[in-house]
This record gives sequence, structure tokens and C-alpha cells, in this order.
Amino acid sequence: MQERENRPSDRRTVRRNCRRPGCRRPGCRRPGRRRPGRRRKARQRARWKRLALSLLRTALMVCALVLFFRWENTALQVTTWEASFANLPEGFDGCRIVVLSDLHGASFGRDGMALYRKVKTLNPDYIFFLGDLEDSIRGPAEGYGETVAEELSALAPAYYITGNHEWAIGGVPELKARLMAHGFTVLDNRSVPLERNGDRIVLCGIDDPNGNRDQKSPEAVAAEVREIYGDAFWLLLAHRNDRFPTEYAALGADLTLSGHAHGGLIRLPFTDGLIGSNRTWFPSWTAGFYEFEGAWLFVTRGLGNSGNTFRLFNRPEIAVLTLQVLGGRPVLGGPPVLGGPPDPIQGKRDDP
Repeated sequence: MQERENRPSDRRTVRRNCRRPGCRRPGCRRPGRRRPGRRRKARQRARWKRLALSLLRTALMVCALVLFFRWENTALQVTTWEASFANLPEGFDGCRIVVLSDLHGASFGRDGMALYRKVKTLNPDYIFFLGDLEDSIRGPAEGYGETVAEELSALAPAYYITGNHEWAIGGVPELKARLMAHGFTVLDNRSVPLERNGDRIVLCGIDDPNGNRDQKSPEAVAAEVREIYGDAFWLLLAHRNDRFPTEYAALGADLTLSGHAHGGLIRLPFTDGLIGSNRTWFPSWTAGFYEFEGAWLFVTRGLGNSGNTFRLFNRPEIAVLTLQVLGGRPVLGGPPVLGGPPDPIQGKRDDP
């Protein structure tokens, strides 16, 4: 009797302590079927927390990169330059010229007012626009060119030449007429005198090579300047920077001003940009002053982008060029670099 009374107790003990794999009896503590303990739950929470923090850091980095990229392509940068010439008339000493180029239909601020307000604060004597007002890939916006011409010409006498994109779009004669009606002086293979403080210099502008086949050649335009004005100091506006060493340098202008290069799109240290206007790697003649066989070129990085291109370390530029009577060659804010083209960064002062 005593032995039978103890059996149920023994069975319960066996059930509580059974550890056989696959056992399905109630109350059996089988390996691998235990409920997670506090430590395991803590480790799971820690893993989820690390994952959430990693995703948050990634999202913040992506947002920062997007904002930086947008800022690089929309935040205007003012660069100031000085060029001194022995033959510059005294009346033009200290003349401030705002040089703009390659808008490609871009709008800075609401209706472009950020650009116009910034130019107004610079108090220019003249404004030169060096072509590519509109973009042939995106197409022209109705009334865009007229608005730009009206706003800029209200700030200072504004002079305009065509770029390659105007000719690619077509209807250039009509565009020129509209721009002239809204304040721009269009220089289409012709020259005009500029007067300041009783002295005079000559400003000449040529159409882009994409223009009409029967247009005047740059050599013919330069010959007209010498015929009409003699040995007067003169500036040449020509959209294409890459034609300077092969064509424009020989025309005899005291200073040629160009755009077209967009600063090489992506500006890297110790380079003149990464991609050229003709899709070549590591171009030259893309920003600032350059000398070639005694002739001088100034290139602005421009403002906009064509099609799906973008800028990196190369913000939209408003260049301010001050002419001075000092020495016999352009000075970039200090002693010129001898023995070759100057470093295009030397002597440049950037305003945030």
C-alpha cells in the first residue's frame, strides 16, 4: 500500500524534471522551447535600437547631402577681381563691371529676384551678359528673357551677346529685338563706345559661332574696331572660352571676356574643373584670368546648368571685375604669376 501511494508523486517529479528532446507531455521542460528571458529581450531591444539609430544617421546624411547639393547649385556666390592696364584711360580707373553668363533659364529666388537684388548691392557701372540666356534642352520659357533684360538694365547699362544655346533654339533675330525692347544693348558683331568721367573705351561683342554662316568673322569685327577707334582701349565679349587660344587671342583686344565653360562643372583641388564644355576631361580656360601670348582672357563660371548637368564645389557665380590704371598687365589682387597662365584662384575674394 505504501508503495502505491508514492507513485503519483514520483510521476509528477519525473514530468517536472524530464528533458528528453521531442517529449510532448504536459509540464515537460524540453530544450529549445523555453520562453525568452529578460536578458534575451534586452539584447533584442538593443539590436533594434542600434538598427533604428543607424537608419536615422543614414537618413540625416542623405538629407544633408541633398541640401548641400541644392545649395551648391542655387546659392549665388560673388567673386571680385581686379585687372590693371597701363593704357586704360584714367576715367575708367575703378570701373566696376558685373559679368554674368549661362543662365540657361535658371531662376534664383522668386521670379529671379535674388539675383537682381544681389547685383543691385554691387553697384556696377556696367553689366555684361555673355550668352546662353536660355536653354535649348529644356526650351525657353515665355517672357523669361524679357524679364531678365528689364531687371538688369534697370540697375546699370547692360550689354548682351548670344551663346550657342540661343542659336540652337532658333528665332535669334526675334529674341534680339525683344531683349533690346526691354533694355539690353545687343552686340551682334559690332562695337560701341563706353564713356565714363570724360574718357572713352570701346566695347565689342561677337555672335556665337553657331550663328548665321554669312555673319562677320571675328577678324572682320576686330578690323572695324581698329579702323573706327584706332588704338583705343577695347574689351571683347565672346561667349566661347575655348576659342581664345586658337582664335580670339589674335584679335588684339586688351581683355576678352567669356563664359560657356560652367567652371568645369565639378571643381576639384589643383584642377581647372573636371568636365569641359565639349565633354573632355580636366579642361582649362574655365574660371578667372588667363594669359596667352600676351593676350588676356577672363572667364566667368556662369550661373545655371544645361539640361541634367549639375555643379559641385562650383556655385553659381556673379563676377565683379574692377578695372584699374596700374602696371602693364592684369593683376589678380597681387603680384602676377610669371612664366605661364595665372592660377585662376589667385587674387579672388569670395563673398558668402
